[in-house]
Amino acid sequence: MSVLTTVVGAFLLAFVVATLMWGGAGLVIALPVALVVLGVAFVLNINKRRRSAAPIHEQRERARTQKVDFTERDEQTLVSE
Repeated sequence: MSVLTTVVGAFLLAFVVATLMWGGAGLVIALPVALVVLGVAFVLNINKRRRSAAPIHEQRERARTQKVDFTERDEQTLVSE
């Protein structure tokens, strides 16, 4: 471990110990519960995003397989560019 990693780790450990000493035993119980709640919320959010992304990918695949019918005006516009 580098010196910087050791110093940062020691500072964080000292911060946690000081918080627990100042806040008392309530923090010993509250912190793990809060971390579990945040973890569950994170997992639920990720699953929700995955489910909403699936229809977008399906729509893209359907769009690739469909033939686009251009009007005469559309073809003129495409040719002029």
